Amino acid sequence: MKHYTVTFQPDQVSVSIHAGATILEAASQVDIVLNTTCGAQGTCGKCTVNIQPEDTAVLACQHTVDCDMIVRIPDTSRFYRQQILLHGIDRQIRLAPNITKIFLSDPPAIQKLLTIKVGDTLSHIHPLSDGLTQLYKGLVSTGNTDGVTALLHQLPDCERPDATCYNYLTFEQGDTTARLFGIAVDIGTTTVVAKLMDFASGNCIATAATANPQIRFGDDVISRVAFAKTDQQLNEIHEVIIGALNTLIDQLCREAAVFNNEIYEMVLAGNTAMNHIFLRFPIHQLGQAPYEPYSTKSHQRSSAEMKLNINPAGSIYTIENIAGFIGADTTAAALAVGMDIVRPMTLLVDIGTNGELVLGTKDKMYAASCAAGPALEGARITQGSRAVEGAIEAVVINDADIDIDVIGFKPPASICGSGLIDALAVLLELGVVDYTGAFADADKLKETLPPAIFDRLTEHNGEKAFRLTDNASKDLPEVVLTQRDFRQAQLAKGAIRAGIQLLVQKMGITEQDIDQILLAGAFGNYIRRESACRIGLLPNLPIERIHFVGNAASSGAQLALLSGSFRNTACDLAAKIEYVELANEMDFQMFFADAMLFD
Repeated sequence: MKHYTVTFQPDQVSVSIHAGATILEAASQVDIVLNTTCGAQGTCGKCTVNIQPEDTAVLACQHTVDCDMIVRIPDTSRFYRQQILLHGIDRQIRLAPNITKIFLSDPPAIQKLLTIKVGDTLSHIHPLSDGLTQLYKGLVSTGNTDGVTALLHQLPDCERPDATCYNYLTFEQGDTTARLFGIAVDIGTTTVVAKLMDFASGNCIATAATANPQIRFGDDVISRVAFAKTDQQLNEIHEVIIGALNTLIDQLCREAAVFNNEIYEMVLAGNTAMNHIFLRFPIHQLGQAPYEPYSTKSHQRSSAEMKLNINPAGSIYTIENIAGFIGADTTAAALAVGMDIVRPMTLLVDIGTNGELVLGTKDKMYAASCAAGPALEGARITQGSRAVEGAIEAVVINDADIDIDVIGFKPPASICGSGLIDALAVLLELGVVDYTGAFADADKLKETLPPAIFDRLTEHNGEKAFRLTDNASKDLPEVVLTQRDFRQAQLAKGAIRAGIQLLVQKMGITEQDIDQILLAGAFGNYIRRESACRIGLLPNLPIERIHFVGNAASSGAQLALLSGSFRNTACDLAAKIEYVELANEMDFQMFFADAMLFD
């Protein structure tokens, strides 16, 4: 099957994708999330893009790729810029960060300094005490500053007209009010994503990501919890993530031409273990029943205390956890997709090493964590990898054979999670794999399969396998899937589906009563909905009910950074969501056994 190159503007990123794929599919493969309110049915018109150079307007979910093309994406068609950063989901967001700057060119003006209620409108004009006025005048007269950074901290009660928390950070020379930035961070088990935000506009001006270097202590949460059993080991794994964050901070500053000391606040979301390691809280209890967190509260630290390379007086804020295995990343994701206001029955699914689920409406919500393991992120698969260049990310059936899409413009060398799900769906559809996950009888397959596909049946290290590539002429190893790979995928998908079924039971509904499924996480944005339903990872619902929301944890952290009111909403959500410990539920093993089978 022929492949074409699609280049997206103004992002200036390109992807090679098979003929017949939609522009929406191509966009998802380079982490561009478009508005698809109608579930990519072509009825809402919100994913409109423009094909260059004629600037022809088409629907990304309907227009197929049949040549090399350049596609311009307007802001109004982007999910994050339109719905998350500006409007949320059916709500307005007022830009109201907890940090601001005030420039006072005339010293007497401090007598009429406006006191600002964080997250609210301007309130009281309130004179300051003689002592604070004299302090300001003294700093000005000695040439230390021409202005004040942020709001004054710890004003006496008599000078506080409300319960506002004032944050005084530092004094700076001149009018620097236009240089005010913050960073939102999602500390994932596998990946760390940081976004540099401009407080003045609310825009993300740079993004940086890296593999979580803690992976050397174990590729899942339990392994890292087991490692950090002493204070010395906890400190060691803590310093590793601090080093990674400082590297990302420096990268963001270089990319956006921002100085480190112009960054005044960071908001972090991560699962409970990542949160505790970052804060250096004890985590040994997370590895044994009843898996209690040391703290579920939000916490604030200084950048100097955390040794993070932003303004030395900067603030570090961590979002609330929900339970031992439902952390701040889930709280942030629920905030981003509007679980606090949603009326339809909604299932939020974040697929990763630890699959997190939230089911409910604004009135009642249940959450659970599924120990899916790292198979869907490429680990423990014979030739699996993360979504790196050369990884197979999609598998499709053509007339007489299969075809693959590969990340980047490289020969195929591995397979990542989205490709694994696609491949399983294809092999189930072809009958190569039966409902138990076992290879079907080769003699019967010879009668039913096209010759080109039958020839892909092989062996790998004594195991039955299916060959995805033909690399003999490229001097590269073949990429294959083995029987053992199928079992690893079954364990992962079985854990997630069983968790969904148990929450559905708790809610007193059926899977068909779920009005919408929101797929979160970087990985969730890449999988094909049809494939996820075909292998039974997700309930067999109409495709239009399934929506991609990208890295919602990162987006929720951005909301908490940009708005004090959304920070309060995150706190309320964490308290409202009811955690279900799957291991304590009698029906979980039954659901898990059933979910191991392919539908």
